[in-house]
Amino acid sequence: MSVTTAGSAAPPTKPAKVETPFRRFVSDFAASKLAMFGLVVFVIIVLLAIFAPLIAPQNPYDLAQLDIMDGRLEPGSQNADGTMTYWLGTDDQGRDMLSGILYGLRISLIVGAGSAIVAALVGASLGMLAAYAGGRTDTVIMRLVDLQLSFPSILAALMILAFLGKGIANVVLALIVVEWAYYARTVRGTALVERRREYIEAAQCLALPTHRIIFRHLLPNCLPPLIVVGTMQVARAIALEATLSFLGLGVPITEPSLGLLISNGYEYMLSGKYWISFYPGIALLVTIVSINLVGDHLRDVLNPRLQK
Repeated sequence: MSVTTAGSAAPPTKPAKVETPFRRFVSDFAASKLAMFGLVVFVIIVLLAIFAPLIAPQNPYDLAQLDIMDGRLEPGSQNADGTMTYWLGTDDQGRDMLSGILYGLRISLIVGAGSAIVAALVGASLGMLAAYAGGRTDTVIMRLVDLQLSFPSILAALMILAFLGKGIANVVLALIVVEWAYYARTVRGTALVERRREYIEAAQCLALPTHRIIFRHLLPNCLPPLIVVGTMQVARAIALEATLSFLGLGVPITEPSLGLLISNGYEYMLSGKYWISFYPGIALLVTIVSINLVGDHLRDVLNPRLQK
């Protein structure tokens, strides 16, 4: 039997990994293969949109590159010179559909993400202010929220754009107006619960400024539901922008988004030229579904009550 001498050192043990909240979040999110698939697809879509000028064989926004003689060509056709192959066909203006989809993704993502971020800032600030201040401030803000939510989103956006006119900036502004109320209501509900916590009472006893209590202490604890709502609202904003562009009140025709590309081919669907609307519709569907897959699983991960 071997005897361990007093001078021999014990083998070093590896320190156990500390399970931080971020590591636990990543582990729980990666447990869903469907959510990871949606995240991978969405990342690919974002990369395609970012590098569209390098990938697209044509700049669909440059009218000098468009030839009306190449209009409504079938997928796999070549132009008159034989120097370019339209793998997804062309629309009625001779625009390469593959290039149009890649550039249209940029417009849709910019409008969706931009409007969702600004609407989250506005809605979260008003929601926390309503929950923290209470009284008449809470009543006024929440009655505005109820008034906003009582109108159908598409109707409110149509009214705003009918007054402001077309343009990416106007579409973003219209989406902000119709979206901020969702963030305000969500954050207010969470902030009302957090406002009764001991750390808020301690901050008030220390006579900290109101803005510091709201943004440094109250806001971080309201982020989980805000992230979930924000993810879903990005998909909703993309779909709403596509609807507005399909109706002719969205982005200008010189910078078409996916919705406008679908609208361009709608009148040709019954004549057999399906590709003008079909491929942009598939790109829009895949984008929205991938975002919803990520957002749906985020809701389960960030809300322990929904975890099995």
